[in-house]
Amino acid sequence: MADISEKKDVLRIAQAKGIIKLKPETIQRIREKTLGKGDVVTTAQIAGILAAKKTPEIVPLCHPIPITKVDVQITIGDSKVIVESTVQSLAKTGVEMEALVATSVALLTVWDMVKPYEKDEKGQYPDTVIEEIKVVSKIKSPPKRHSEGEKD
Repeated sequence: MADISEKKDVLRIAQAKGIIKLKPETIQRIREKTLGKGDVVTTAQIAGILAAKKTPEIVPLCHPIPITKVDVQITIGDSKVIVESTVQSLAKTGVEMEALVATSVALLTVWDMVKPYEKDEKGQYPDTVIEEIKVVSKIKSPPKRHSEGEKD
């Protein structure tokens, strides 16, 4: 693990995005909330938030940092679900890994919840694919200083 002792705490924000392609019939079930396992969007959002918080337990050399915000947005398209995760911290190191893990786990949660509807007659997933997981933005800026008389 890298030594970050000398670095100063700064505001760090990262956003990651990914896509899962699904059958149109599965997308319709997600919209109608008629899946056997429940509400895909809410479940995937919660899974993504939890994953961001657990990143140092999953990625061996990732520093544990104080996460101040996680937002997981899910958009349902005609043949895909798009997950965008934003993670924020006031820390010595970035939050890209947390955003990537949040996005990845949210996408895996979608897949887990739609498995019965995506399988073909042989039990395979010929149309289901997770792709384009990437960091779409990264911000590193000094924390805002309080004006005199302003309270925390």
